[in-house]
Amino acid sequence: MNDIVDLRNFYGSLLGRLAERSIAMALASVWARLPNERLVGLGYAIPWLDRFGAEAERVFAFMPAAQGAVNWPPAGPSATALIFDEDLPLFDSCVDRILLVHALEHAENPHETLKEMWRVLAPGGRIVIVAPNRRGVWARFEHTPFGTGRPFSRGQLNELLRETNFTPSAWADALHFPPSRRRWVMRLHQLIERAGRRFWPIFSGVVIVEAQKRLYQGVPAAKRVSRRVFVPVLAPQGAATRTGRQYADSARTSATGT
Repeated sequence: MNDIVDLRNFYGSLLGRLAERSIAMALASVWARLPNERLVGLGYAIPWLDRFGAEAERVFAFMPAAQGAVNWPPAGPSATALIFDEDLPLFDSCVDRILLVHALEHAENPHETLKEMWRVLAPGGRIVIVAPNRRGVWARFEHTPFGTGRPFSRGQLNELLRETNFTPSAWADALHFPPSRRRWVMRLHQLIERAGRRFWPIFSGVVIVEAQKRLYQGVPAAKRVSRRVFVPVLAPQGAATRTGRQYADSARTSATGT
């Protein structure tokens, strides 16, 4: 999984800013206006939360524990939380929209992650996924965050969403220009992006899909047991105490009868 420092450095670079702009344009084409919505960004969605969360009632930035987190927004109370994507600290049906960026491709179990998204979304809630395209060039280079994790094709995302009770409603794509750090390539990125959107959309760097929570299909009620065991970082491990040693000695004496 991408480290939070690497993600922040990438989006602070020129190539990262161009990638952010390309994805924002594609997101705008599928982003339905929902005034006073409750919006959650999962993964590393900070670059787009400022842009698309202006009309939201409240916005949260959830970041996976393996990735790490940064404080957001820079001014005002923090809206960042360090989470496990299969066990979100939210009540049922309390969120209107979830934006996943740099999240699904790193999930240990994408099905369980999307089931958890389904649980916290309100009836009619929407999920927007930005995932690396399996056929794209960006998934083949590791100097960008899109070259790590598990890339997806449109067909794979469509099947995954339907299996987890979501109905895909809109698709988009972005990052049609190559992930080159050469200045002359980046200067021509707008021309290449427009050409790619028209002539080779199947090879885009990312696939974007908006899907709606489906309610008419029954969902089996099964209690999940988290595979994670959370241990406080500062708790001493393996340190024997005097009381513990006395208890162990008495137990051995009782067992041997001596």
